[in-house]
Amino acid sequence: MTSTEHPEPAPEADSPGAERTWFVVPLFNEGEVIGDVIRALRTRYPLVVCVDDGSADASARIAEEAGAAVVRHPFNLGQGAALKTGIDYALRDPGMRQVVTFDADGQHQVDDAAAMIALREEEGVDVVLGSRFLDGRTRPGLIKRIVLRGAVWYSNITSGVRLTDAHNGLRVLGREACEKIAIEQNRMAHASEIVEEIGRHELTVREHPVHILYTDYSRSKGQSVLNSVNIVIDMLFR
Repeated sequence: MTSTEHPEPAPEADSPGAERTWFVVPLFNEGEVIGDVIRALRTRYPLVVCVDDGSADASARIAEEAGAAVVRHPFNLGQGAALKTGIDYALRDPGMRQVVTFDADGQHQVDDAAAMIALREEEGVDVVLGSRFLDGRTRPGLIKRIVLRGAVWYSNITSGVRLTDAHNGLRVLGREACEKIAIEQNRMAHASEIVEEIGRHELTVREHPVHILYTDYSRSKGQSVLNSVNIVIDMLFR
């Protein structure tokens, strides 16, 4: 595993808490969009680390050119492993107070992340989780909606944490939560594992409505349905 040094803050970044917040972006073959995603983030939040999880394209180089720190896995380990690597990287910064997990494919919104950061800092909770089901902005397809509802049911039973959306990748984790949560599931089951860890450590948690953009790009890669199937498989066999 190799990495760059921590990047210098972008001079235009002025969002509250920006100097204390690291964005962790798992990265796998997203060269077409990752530059725009990183540039949009760094206009407000300069501290971004991408974990290149064995990409076969130029994703890592493009992310570096856009100003992100990049950590490279030598081969594909899975999104859970990438998140663990990125969180461990952010914990090396003694000034870090929170981590935001953020997707590389353009589905997450910087405004939603900012609102979640503000909620965590205002209320002093350990974790803020995004939810697609607290308002009507996000419209997943029928199959994905059914799978996600099933994941919520499973997670609520196994974790003791009552949520409306258990597999949303947009999260804000305070430093204490980052230090306590152990991610051992390398692939999609990490999402259920994170919720179980929140319950096990009795961390305080809030949900916040978010708008997930299911774009032509993500649909062309088959991510929406494929990720739903991966969730089911990893939940059954982890």
